[in-house]
Amino acid sequence: MANQTENGKAFEYACMIALYERLKDNGEIVLEDSSQMQTAKKFFDEMDVTIQNKLMDAANAAARVVIQLEPQLYNPQDNIPLYIAIQTDAQGIAGDVRDVVCIRKQNKWQIGLSCKHNHHAVKHSRLSDTIDFGKEWFNIPCSKQYFSEVTPIFSELRTIRDKSKDNGNPALWADVEDKAKRYYVPILQSFLDELNRLASANPEVPGRLINYLLGRYDFYKIITDDKHKTTRVEAINICGSLGQNSGNAKPLVNIEKLKLPTRFYHAGFKRDSNNTVEVVCDEGWTISMRIHNASSRIEPSLKFDVQLVSLPSSIYAQMEPWDNVNEGLVHRIQAYASRIIKQ
Repeated sequence: MANQTENGKAFEYACMIALYERLKDNGEIVLEDSSQMQTAKKFFDEMDVTIQNKLMDAANAAARVVIQLEPQLYNPQDNIPLYIAIQTDAQGIAGDVRDVVCIRKQNKWQIGLSCKHNHHAVKHSRLSDTIDFGKEWFNIPCSKQYFSEVTPIFSELRTIRDKSKDNGNPALWADVEDKAKRYYVPILQSFLDELNRLASANPEVPGRLINYLLGRYDFYKIITDDKHKTTRVEAINICGSLGQNSGNAKPLVNIEKLKLPTRFYHAGFKRDSNNTVEVVCDEGWTISMRIHNASSRIEPSLKFDVQLVSLPSSIYAQMEPWDNVNEGLVHRIQAYASRIIKQ
């Protein structure tokens, strides 16, 4: 059975192909060949045909919505060709969370899709005694007090790891008693205290938190729901670049620019939880951050699983049902390979 990463990559490929299939008669399209595209295609090709059809149903539903919102996709004017590419994971680390990008180089227009297969997670970040999250997230360094609190805890984990390696028997988190009480809770409490300190001294921190989590570019977040056979499309329009006209062609609806938060109403532990904190902001933003050990082996760092629990009420979001128009589509996908033009 494919893991979440493989499913996600396969879905990126499905979205790429769905856009191509719906736009190929509107002008030349270049599907940019790359190692990341080949990897995504490989994962898709290795899926059972039933799963492939589900991925294509979900991707085609997303394409139907996005194309109606972006006239530059179907009304190119003289801006040909349309380039469609799958981005590297490194782009996400650099602040670009888009997985699939569509670009018209002639007029420097572009949009992107962040493709999520049955989950809503956004950026995954780490905490450790060597990571200054304030500097990385907000360009404002963390205080000495924060590091004085977390360094002994992470140093203890480093010592456990190093000693177990020397003994040839790597220490496992499964063998740690009360790991939440001993490590998760104190680290999260120090994180919350520092986050509140930074926000109190720097009013721009709430807005920068959202910018950090969502990246530097506007995009459409595409979320599949296999159980209900629907695809949710959310327009993350912070910079105001989504839904541009193309000549006389206009988007189906006007996509409002989202307002960034300016304050934290609350930043604390989720009720009855010892590994999750919630950050409630103004303008309708609420963030959930669950900390966990990303590896079964003990390491001197912990990872966040971050989810946007609520978004501004002004956000454009559409739940699009799947249909059966893609029946058999996957059997023609191999034919597209010969049309892929190398970058």
